Amino acid sequence: MSFKTKMIPLAGAIAFAFAGSAAAQEMVVKIGHVGPVSGAIAHLGKDNENGAKMAIEELNAKGVSIGGKKVKFELLAEDDGGDPKQGTTVAQKLVDAKVNGVIGHLNSGTTIPASKIYNDAGIPQISPSATAVPYTNQGFKGAFRVVANDGQLGGTLGRYAVQISKAKKIAVIDDKTAYGEGVAKEFMKGAKGKGAEIVVQEHTTDKSNDFAAILTTIKAKQPDLIFFGGMDSVAGPMLRQMKALGVNAKFMGGDGICSAKLIELAGDGIGEGQVVCAEAGGVLDAQKKINDDWKAAYKKKFGVEVQIYAPYVYDAVMTMVEAMKQANSAEPAKYLPMLKKIKYKGVTGDISFDDKGDIKDGTLTLFTYKAGKREQLTVTK
Repeated sequence: MSFKTKMIPLAGAIAFAFAGSAAAQEMVVKIGHVGPVSGAIAHLGKDNENGAKMAIEELNAKGVSIGGKKVKFELLAEDDGGDPKQGTTVAQKLVDAKVNGVIGHLNSGTTIPASKIYNDAGIPQISPSATAVPYTNQGFKGAFRVVANDGQLGGTLGRYAVQISKAKKIAVIDDKTAYGEGVAKEFMKGAKGKGAEIVVQEHTTDKSNDFAAILTTIKAKQPDLIFFGGMDSVAGPMLRQMKALGVNAKFMGGDGICSAKLIELAGDGIGEGQVVCAEAGGVLDAQKKINDDWKAAYKKKFGVEVQIYAPYVYDAVMTMVEAMKQANSAEPAKYLPMLKKIKYKGVTGDISFDDKGDIKDGTLTLFTYKAGKREQLTVTK
């Protein structure tokens, strides 16, 4: 055997050693995302999941190093179906998978019970869309959100209903979920604080599609405005039935109804300027082009318009990763202190958190629907 021949396996061994060394320098960071990608609001859950995918793909394409090691980010996406029990099941699944952090859940009703599981495991969680006040009132160190809460959202809508829409007699319906009841409660506070009368309060569920009895009772009270605390999958059929029953009141709701999909769900019940809703976030003029450009990139990639919260999911992922970079570690216990004092400029604006984990100086965007399109009314704080 020649010397040259003897060198071949040796060269292979050296190459393998170098390859092994390079692989050892790469670190895998797992980020979980949870939303309802099945069920009545699957369009909202998919919207959120797409926002997470955009962030992860961008981070991997750019190349990120943490603590001197090149990072490969993996997205572990789970479906909670908008159901609290399913939410806790997938939360435990992500904990067992040893994720480095979680973005989600979408609904307050799934976010709140899941948050205890993440807290007990020491895993930071940023919700991009859960607005119920109790979520960040539990005292969990790792619970954050990048949108305004129901106190801001419902209160602002209540004041708007009276001051701008001039409503004096208001009917309120909620879907008995943590989100629906919470936003309705805050709305009533805001409206009554400005002198409105709540003439009737009714309840439905997040799976109902027949509102004849409720709407007949409400029609007899002749309200100027109906507020609904719930999601677009219920609000759409409700608006259709309002039109069929001749209920001519204005219709208002929180971020749960404030989607592009509501136009399709409500059909001719959407009216012209009849519906007013609020997104629990929003961008001021200086930020608008950045946000619009991001939404255009989203549409080019996925072939659909942003529903509501995809940009907030994207920002939540980027904010979490920025905390890891600043901490030089993806270990939850090490980057959590950096997350608490983070200052990050995202596509939705400046992100930093108060002592509870709520976003500081959260904005709200009010919308209406005209000519088959969602139209912005104003951005407020």
